[in-house]
Amino acid sequence: MLPGLNRHSVHANHLASPESPDGKWVLLYTSGTPEGHVGELRVVERATGKARVLVENVTVEDIHRAACQQWVSGGRRVVFHDCRQGEWLVVCVEMDTGRERVLARERQLGWGQPWANLVPLYGPHWNPGGHPDLELLDVESGTLRTVLKAEAVRAAYAEWATKTYGDRPLSIFFPVLSPDLSRVFFKLATPGGGDFRSAQASIRKGLFCYDLPGSRFVYMQEYYGHPAWHADSRTLLWTSVHPGGFALRDTGGGVLRPPRKRLPSFPGSHPACGPGGRLFTVDTELEPFDGPKGHWGVVVGDLEAGDYLFVHKFDNARGAASWRRSHPHPVFSPDGNRLYFNVNATAWTELYVAACRRD
Repeated sequence: MLPGLNRHSVHANHLASPESPDGKWVLLYTSGTPEGHVGELRVVERATGKARVLVENVTVEDIHRAACQQWVSGGRRVVFHDCRQGEWLVVCVEMDTGRERVLARERQLGWGQPWANLVPLYGPHWNPGGHPDLELLDVESGTLRTVLKAEAVRAAYAEWATKTYGDRPLSIFFPVLSPDLSRVFFKLATPGGGDFRSAQASIRKGLFCYDLPGSRFVYMQEYYGHPAWHADSRTLLWTSVHPGGFALRDTGGGVLRPPRKRLPSFPGSHPACGPGGRLFTVDTELEPFDGPKGHWGVVVGDLEAGDYLFVHKFDNARGAASWRRSHPHPVFSPDGNRLYFNVNATAWTELYVAACRRD
């Protein structure tokens, strides 16, 4: 996206498109440090390629999900989290004026939807303090409300929680709202005692799905597996969750169904659904597809026909020296005509975009 910049440039995750809902801007995190832990948020105007710095001196947990930067309010605002003087803050920036507002303290940011004002929050997974529960933040009004307590999750799945965590304190981690905001999936976490920039920061397990209007749990499984919401707000995509390969999970009844034509497992993968619900994209290690070790590929496929193709293959062994590496995390543009993904083929981790050809 920014060739010749001599900086890392990444989008945040496979769960949120970096392109604004109107297709005008691309939102990315950039950093000039080797590990990419301090940088800035920029937007790039697609029509001209001109870049604008939104926020400077942003401190992130790792470059894997950067500042969890994402569009909200139909593209009128950007929301992200940032560590300032040792405190994690959730911050909102107005696109028209550049005005910043700190909307929550001692919290981190989950994943909302770009057309909406609501985003989910949680306490840092290694030290949630007094914020172990799932909260919803209205970025327009600044209203923050608790919608699910971590102890309610423990009570609902007591046998699993005791087997997995014993009596250790629990917190809700990494919540992801469905496209229609009616459901949320998340993990549970407990502090691990390590530095927050390490794999020992916390223990994170399970996959839980909760219906917000009905205030009820609808699904749980022990294995997380990097799911993503289907466009129907009911189904989850998994690409390596069972020996049969790619599958879809109905969160209303837990029914697992493969596509009509079997698709392979894509190891190391992070899937995303196209806006119409038929196309999907996913990243994968290439060794099972006769590729060299350390090389990755980005796939686009058809859930109805069961067909797929590799859009790009690359050496993904370089890039930012963050303790937690950036993955490609492919994701569609809001109109489904472009694909964004991160590549670690050089010393700089870079955000790529590919146009989807319509035959």
